[in-house]
Amino acid sequence: MFTSKSREPREYQNRGLDALAEPPEVGHELFVGLSALRDTLSSRHHTRDFAFAHARYLRSRVLALGLIFALLSPLWIVVDTLVLPVELLRYTLLGRVMLMLGLVGVLALAYLSRERIRRIRFSAGMLLALPAAFYLLVLVILPQEQLVNLVGYGFIPFLLVAALSVFPFTLLESLGAGLAMLGLLAFAQLTDGSWLSGQGVESLWLLATLLVVSLAANHFQLSLLLRLYRQATHDPLTGLFNRGALEVHLSKVQTWQRATEGQGSFGNVPCSLLMLDLDHFKRINDSYGHSAGDRVLCQFADLLVRQTRRHDCVARYGGEEFVIILVGSGEARAMEVAERIRYAVEKSEFTDHDGKIIAVTTSIGVTRLLQDEPPQQALKRADEALYRAKREGRNQVMGANDPLIGE
Repeated sequence: MFTSKSREPREYQNRGLDALAEPPEVGHELFVGLSALRDTLSSRHHTRDFAFAHARYLRSRVLALGLIFALLSPLWIVVDTLVLPVELLRYTLLGRVMLMLGLVGVLALAYLSRERIRRIRFSAGMLLALPAAFYLLVLVILPQEQLVNLVGYGFIPFLLVAALSVFPFTLLESLGAGLAMLGLLAFAQLTDGSWLSGQGVESLWLLATLLVVSLAANHFQLSLLLRLYRQATHDPLTGLFNRGALEVHLSKVQTWQRATEGQGSFGNVPCSLLMLDLDHFKRINDSYGHSAGDRVLCQFADLLVRQTRRHDCVARYGGEEFVIILVGSGEARAMEVAERIRYAVEKSEFTDHDGKIIAVTTSIGVTRLLQDEPPQQALKRADEALYRAKREGRNQVMGANDPLIGE
């Protein structure tokens, strides 16, 4: 049990991590009842767990499209050699080679960035920016009288806007990239003299139409990805993380612990597990019906979310059992939080569908999450502490007996 007082000063020091650290966020990313448009407009309301899933999906698209671009670039050099005057090749050949090298670099970056969200997003942006920058460079350095000899270069903005529909970008990201492509096309028309001509207006209209189609594709693609992610990782009744997502997230928290400790800024970064069980839940189902029992579970889940911070994780482990990961909190703080939750549950008014009050209490087991242990081991330790609390009278908090934690 958590009886050591020598760790108290360290515990107060570690509380600063709540404000200073940037742990993985979970549990609140798709606020039920709001429009799906808000979730596809920007990534502001996405948790870091979904950001990881989104980045892996984005990475596969970068690798596929980047490989296509890299394979087509040498073929385009052949086309340039066949159709462009010799004096123009010196302007385009070097740029084309640099574009190929840049695409190879993007592919390498995306391939090596399996869990690096920012690098994956950067590689996706560079995949679109490199061909656009190449086209812009050709427009700037090529003599104006020679622009009419370019073959296929005017297709680049259209190709890149169409490529936006392949990626699960947010609407704001795609809109920004699309407006940049419209600006590139407008600059090309000003350079070659087709601005506001019949052909120029037609090209701008076509590109704008393609952008609208790509934005719609982004919305539907990202909405589907969000929905599938939620179905795979969230409990359908309470909206909390399910057991499988919890175990995956535990591993990510441990990775974050090791990475933060490696920085040497704070030393050891504590995290704790709370396993909670509703006392005599079967009696509630038998007395009030399973529908009322489900209502109590939802009310209990909502209470747990309100009693924890945004970067903590609340999950439904199964049946009437729930698990909370307290990120950046050691055992003394975890015991305080557990007792606060126990008291809040005891004093809350849970109701059935007719508003009749149902008395509810909870038993809680608490343990420290060690950085290098299998997640199942920590869950088992918390589960043992929970059932010891139930055996000794219920409606109480019990710390785990583990010699490693008391050291």
